[in-house]
Amino acid sequence: MLEKMFSGRLGYLAAIIAGCLTTLAAAPFGWWWLAPIAAALMYAGFPLQTGRQGLLRGWCYGLGLFGTGASWVYVSIHDYGYTSMPLAVFLTALFVASMSLFVAVPFGLYRRFCGARWSVLTFTGLWVLMEWLRTWLFTGFPWLLLGSTQVDSPLAPWAPVGGVYLLSLVVALSGALLIKLTEGRWLTLPMLAVLWLVPMALPQHWTAANGEPLRVSLLQGNLPQLIKWTPEGQRQAVNTYLNMTGELDQRQASEPQPDIVIWPEAALPMFEDQAEPILARAQAALSPDTALITGILQRDSEGRFYNAVVGMGNAEGHYRKAHLVPFGEYLPLESLLRGAIAFFDLPTPAMTPGKDSQAPLMAAGHEIGNAICYEIIYADLVASRARHSDILLTVSNDSWFGDSIGPHQHLEMARLRALENGRYVIRATSNGITAIIDDQGKVLDQLPQFESLRLDGEVQPMTGLTPFSRTGSWPVWLLATLMLLPGFTRRKER
Repeated sequence: MLEKMFSGRLGYLAAIIAGCLTTLAAAPFGWWWLAPIAAALMYAGFPLQTGRQGLLRGWCYGLGLFGTGASWVYVSIHDYGYTSMPLAVFLTALFVASMSLFVAVPFGLYRRFCGARWSVLTFTGLWVLMEWLRTWLFTGFPWLLLGSTQVDSPLAPWAPVGGVYLLSLVVALSGALLIKLTEGRWLTLPMLAVLWLVPMALPQHWTAANGEPLRVSLLQGNLPQLIKWTPEGQRQAVNTYLNMTGELDQRQASEPQPDIVIWPEAALPMFEDQAEPILARAQAALSPDTALITGILQRDSEGRFYNAVVGMGNAEGHYRKAHLVPFGEYLPLESLLRGAIAFFDLPTPAMTPGKDSQAPLMAAGHEIGNAICYEIIYADLVASRARHSDILLTVSNDSWFGDSIGPHQHLEMARLRALENGRYVIRATSNGITAIIDDQGKVLDQLPQFESLRLDGEVQPMTGLTPFSRTGSWPVWLLATLMLLPGFTRRKER
């Protein structure tokens, strides 16, 4: 009955609602149980639709998902891109409509070439491969993946086994099975039970402690983004971070000094060679055994610029951001777009990506794996860093999100990276949400947004690898492909 009910125009409305429900399943709402319902709404009636209907239904889901879940794009364009409200609305709508094509095209092709038999399996495989597609195509945008909503759900123990895409697979399969269950297919009930009960039998810890915990201090300067790259903004940044660092040396003798002090992404709005005297003053205010790590911009003798993290004092090495943000760190089609509107005029020179394979930073005798800002949302990139480190660090400037749901979603994805890899994640941001996350993805402590504060806490270095850290996502992608294949072999039955 539901198949026929949702196979027509009602299916398009159901798809929009499903996209909105996916947003509600994610942070800051955290209603994770809505994710399987969203998948069920997408599956209901879907096997009976044509290719054109499938394309439109996928596009409707994208409109609901990105129209609600990525609404923070408007804040970045209007508030910090110096763009008028009408133009910002248009550009945001264009972004949402374009991102929706990443859902629409795979769903349209699926209904064009796949038969109705085995639809539970093929729908699930399609969903995972669709998310994989938007992870890398045109630099990728793996934001609001279905599995990212499950970090607090009973399904969370699947994450160390197969990562975010395995979670997406389980949620999408659960949604399809729910529809079959409403049709009286009672054999689907044991399948659902397996998906949701097996996590209870999985190991709680895949990794083990490596040495004593480290004391860390994370500095959140909360500097205004609009003046950050002006002379006044530079002076304010220097004074803020020097004063906050100096306060660590003024604590009572009974209070232990931190092992690592961390400043956020591009904490000082200048290049590293310009900041060297300032960083030397900051390091001098700390104990000789204390490491100072900061986000900073670098430039080399060949005129290339990098968004980097560097270590000083009891730390050594640097990391250069490998996955850059289009329109934020470089401008696609620069010769055509630069100067067209204020939003396309980057406040800094275009960045050059660092190498995919980089040695971890060494700090306080431990290896620190890095992911700068946007990189933390790429599960396989972070897994590659975790293989060679015992702590993960992400520095970020979330000022571009403003007072929106964006920083909460960003934190949720950082939590999932901690759970996937069995590593503590240190998250130092310019204005929130600064947090310390344990190896189970739980936030141990965090700072409120939009305040200039310091977060003191402990992180436990970990040793060993989770199954996901060892393999990455390719086993799940292979499984999804195998689930999709039966649909092509049954095309003649449509």
